Amino acid sequence: MLSPGSSVEGTLELPGAICSIKNTLDPIENTIEQVSDDRFGAVVTFIGTTRNSFQGKVVTKLEYQAYTKLALKTMATIITEARNQTAEFQAVVQHKIGVVGVGEPSIVIAVSSPHRKEAFHTCEFILEEVKRKVQIWKREYYEGEDERQAEWKSNV
Repeated sequence: MLSPGSSVEGTLELPGAICSIKNTLDPIENTIEQVSDDRFGAVVTFIGTTRNSFQGKVVTKLEYQAYTKLALKTMATIITEARNQTAEFQAVVQHKIGVVGVGEPSIVIAVSSPHRKEAFHTCEFILEEVKRKVQIWKREYYEGEDERQAEWKSNV
């Protein structure tokens, strides 16, 4: 079990990218504005939300915790890896910590680049790498189950 102090808000700004761990995600319009650039003709967004079921069980909510300092460094490494594939883009990556209800967003990624193919590819790459590598854990709560039985899982 993680200690309560493990999950704190944090933001790391990089050239052309902002990575954040937040209790409340920014409105999508603000996130798109952060990546907007007149040099770029494409903006791709991804919003990951809590679904209402998993493996036949009714999900009531998720809870996320993060080792924020390390998670932000890992996000920065992912941005660098993405730059090795697509040099010219801007990105915002936000992940929520705390409780996320069904239908609510837990992660938002926005990417702008000169062309749509690169924007889609970069957004998907960042998403998959964040889920695979970043030090964020989730706990799923199910209808009819004792909440004390909920287990922490990696964020995949």
